[in-house]
Amino acid sequence: MEVYPAIDIRNGHAVRLSQGERSRETVYSADPVEIARRFISEGARWLHVVDLDRAFGTGENTTLVRRLLDAVGDRVRVQLSGGIRTLEILEQMLATPAARLVLGTAVVADPAFVPAAVAAAGGGRLAVGLDARDGKVAIRGWEVQTDERVDDLAARVIGQGIGTLIYTDVARDGMLVGPDIEGAVRLQRLGAGVIASGGIAGLDDLARVRDAGLAGAITGRAIYEGRFTVAEAVRCASSS
Repeated sequence: MEVYPAIDIRNGHAVRLSQGERSRETVYSADPVEIARRFISEGARWLHVVDLDRAFGTGENTTLVRRLLDAVGDRVRVQLSGGIRTLEILEQMLATPAARLVLGTAVVADPAFVPAAVAAAGGGRLAVGLDARDGKVAIRGWEVQTDERVDDLAARVIGQGIGTLIYTDVARDGMLVGPDIEGAVRLQRLGAGVIASGGIAGLDDLARVRDAGLAGAITGRAIYEGRFTVAEAVRCASSS
């Protein structure tokens, strides 16, 4: 299992939002690049970087994200998310060193988007973010609730060539209440590797993700607030 320390960027700062709500923001650093360097120094093998402004449609942090990618170089792999909703934007992101790009809103809005994205990037460089509220998919930075069931969307994109899913229970995100492992395992049985996101509170949660056989876990607030270090998380993920 892989651990993905999260760097969520809004207005140029590293932040966390509780349950994805913009009004419930905590700023952890004015320098996301320095956060990335710190995580690497502690042993991170992946980073999960989200451009929240692009996800919300309120702006973008493209210059900062590219500076972060240049700063980390090949010392770590970066999983990049936030507002990749057109093939033009996808192609721009493919030109960066990001190891994996996460698709979200466009997957729901345009059923033809995933096949086109897979043709452009290859399924191995893509993931689909499945953000769930009461079993239904939430889009546009979680601000719009759809009627599409998470399980149905997962089955569709797996059939279209996606091999990695990122599953987030929106109600748990940033709340330190533990991830929805049962839901993540259910999705993984459909045939893709699933990264659990939302609610990681301690090393015991990471151990539960590991023991469930999931592909990985994204963690943010717990690291920023000192519940465990990146080094401890990586050791936990690697132990049996």
